[in-house]
Amino acid sequence: MNLFEVYPLFPIEPVKASGSYVYDKEGTEYLDFYGGHAVISVGHSHPHYVSKITDQLSKIGFYSNSVINNTQVDLANKLGEISGYNDYNLFLCNSGAEAVENALKMASFHTGNSRVLAFEKGFHGRTGGALKVTDGPKMKSEFNGDINTTYLPLNDLDAVSDALAEGDVAGIIIEGIQGIAGIIEPTNDFLQGLRVLANKYEAVLILDEVQSGFGRTGDFFAHQHAEIKADIITMAKGMGNGFPIGGVVLSPAFKASFGLLGTTYGGNHLACAASLAVLEIIENESLLSNAKKWGDYLIENLSKVNKISKITGRGLMLGLVVNGDGKALRSSLLSKHKIFTGGCGNPNILRLLPPMTIGKKECDLLVEAIKEELK
Repeated sequence: MNLFEVYPLFPIEPVKASGSYVYDKEGTEYLDFYGGHAVISVGHSHPHYVSKITDQLSKIGFYSNSVINNTQVDLANKLGEISGYNDYNLFLCNSGAEAVENALKMASFHTGNSRVLAFEKGFHGRTGGALKVTDGPKMKSEFNGDINTTYLPLNDLDAVSDALAEGDVAGIIIEGIQGIAGIIEPTNDFLQGLRVLANKYEAVLILDEVQSGFGRTGDFFAHQHAEIKADIITMAKGMGNGFPIGGVVLSPAFKASFGLLGTTYGGNHLACAASLAVLEIIENESLLSNAKKWGDYLIENLSKVNKISKITGRGLMLGLVVNGDGKALRSSLLSKHKIFTGGCGNPNILRLLPPMTIGKKECDLLVEAIKEELK
């Protein structure tokens, strides 16, 4: 059997990783400033992470959601404590797309409406419902045609208000920071305005924090920078540091009932152990402040590079707008300097999404490499 080839691949096979570095089968060291699509939050093979999963595996790795699983309870308690959402409830699943599917479903259950407001260039996943609220026509098939979605310009409150006034909206879904679009931020005023409008028209405000959550921006969730609370939050990627897990955080206004949501693998013992380890590392190593510190350092130093016209994002979720060919820069950083970075829909933007454990050494290596390539 052959693989179904849908991914363009770099000719590199990582076989080992530690901290902010990965190593190929020849032993070549690569600096990871991409984290495998923002997944590696607390560093590759962190000792506490490895120990927590190994210990759990030696006891029990999986049983279904038909029995008590206190690793889920422990995870929910720690997540509430660190995120500031301790009065909310947690539903566990397997991925970001699955989290979004369940969030949309809950918004429709709650309001009795079916229309969703989403934003231009937004990305929310590749499954049926998640793809329907994603602004990406090339990814869609006729199968993705059932959810009534209106795409609006980001940071345009008047457009949102006009759409909500029609009275048929179940929810508004927005990324804390748009990732695949190129690290595009909703303004604080816009997020605050969305909160007011959602309250006024009784629509559910869904914050998709799949890429921007779990501390990456220096706040636990990116939307907390605007000092608002969401009705529903979706999570994945950095939540498991590479172990598949997703989650939906729901306000107390949403009432659970048996059979309302469900999953086979979601919230399994190993996934919960992985995510709990991530939270413990974030807390014990002050990674929120570390993300902010080194994000600020990168912005300060990369802003001095002539051919970088703009830097977007916060913390360790940054977009470099390059005067020139950003795709070529990314290629050179990988081939010549052995540094992984990320691309996006805009070929002139380079995405930086490193582990939150990076320090000055890693930042300086990246800055000097970019200076050399853009001199």
